[in-house]
Amino acid sequence: MPPAYDVVVAGAGPAGSAAAHVCARRGLSVLCIEEQGSIGYPVQCAGLLSLAAFEECAVSRKPILNIVSGARIVPSFGSALVIDAKTPKACVVDRAMLDREMAMAAADAGAEFMLKNVVCGVKNNHVLTRGIDGKCEIPFKILIAADGPRSTIARFHGMERSPVYLAGIQSEGMYNSDPGLVELYPDAAPEFFGWVIPSGNGRVRVGLCGKTNARHLFSVFIKRIGLRSDLHCVTGTIPLGIMPRTYGLRTLFVGDAAGFAKPTSGGGVYTGVRSARHAAAVAVECCEQDDFSDTALAEYEKRWQADMGRELALGYRLFLMRQHLSVKTIDEMIQVMNNPATIKAIIRYGDMDRPAKIAGVLMRNPSLLHFFSPLLLSGIRSFF
Repeated sequence: MPPAYDVVVAGAGPAGSAAAHVCARRGLSVLCIEEQGSIGYPVQCAGLLSLAAFEECAVSRKPILNIVSGARIVPSFGSALVIDAKTPKACVVDRAMLDREMAMAAADAGAEFMLKNVVCGVKNNHVLTRGIDGKCEIPFKILIAADGPRSTIARFHGMERSPVYLAGIQSEGMYNSDPGLVELYPDAAPEFFGWVIPSGNGRVRVGLCGKTNARHLFSVFIKRIGLRSDLHCVTGTIPLGIMPRTYGLRTLFVGDAAGFAKPTSGGGVYTGVRSARHAAAVAVECCEQDDFSDTALAEYEKRWQADMGRELALGYRLFLMRQHLSVKTIDEMIQVMNNPATIKAIIRYGDMDRPAKIAGVLMRNPSLLHFFSPLLLSGIRSFF
């Protein structure tokens, strides 16, 4: 009979390991279950983190491959918009190494790890697993679901999911670009965008996301930019829009399992780890009070909403707005923003993780106001 745990965490990505680390450090018995045989693989991330996101991960600097100071936004027609802060703004990381360091920190704090096993169900406060250890039923007091965008636990509980899922594809190769700037291509995918991220030594990560035809769009995109020596190709799923309820039945949903990816960029490390820390704090309190009711678990949703709910809601509204913008309109917006005053404002107020401030600044710009009028008419003014 497997031992009972205070907390079982499903998934050993950054969100899962962060939750396991906090809970173990606070003295709870913790088991983290990971379906892969090696933590960090397969890599399904662009690996571009804001400095704040990297700090949230609480790892050494070893995973950092490159530092970038800004972005070059490339329209279909007209001049590119270059936003260069001339100071570090983000880092490109080895995600596999970062994930392993976070898991090791959790293990050092006392969390146990169970690899090559997948959570396939939940029954009577037991997680049901199958894998290299055969079939197991592991009792728990509280479950933290960090099992990714296809969350088995969310499906098993019958939870309503994120409203939008994007397909992402990325390859790594050689490309001649400014190593300090990320390149963004708004027209590479009709619902989102394409990117070129310099990862050091002349190598870049080239990718895009979209609702449909991602593989075809990607093939067109890499030919357009002239990517050479295709070294590594990965695919993944990005959920946009947080599930309507992120708790229930002794379970807290974090990271991609709950839809915490940022709708403006698709990045999920910062918001995922932040959600995990809130979930872990509530899990500790529930164990201390021996109260695992939905009323007690609801505190988790209150905390993440207060922390980043406003930003994520705004980001989703901006994503919906993006769906109605033509290539021509996006090009016009880029050209309007391509002036020293606006670029200075973007550098001053821009934040990869929290876009509300810069969105508010841009929406008050008379030259850009008519582009944002549909959002203002729909009530988005309340965000500012």
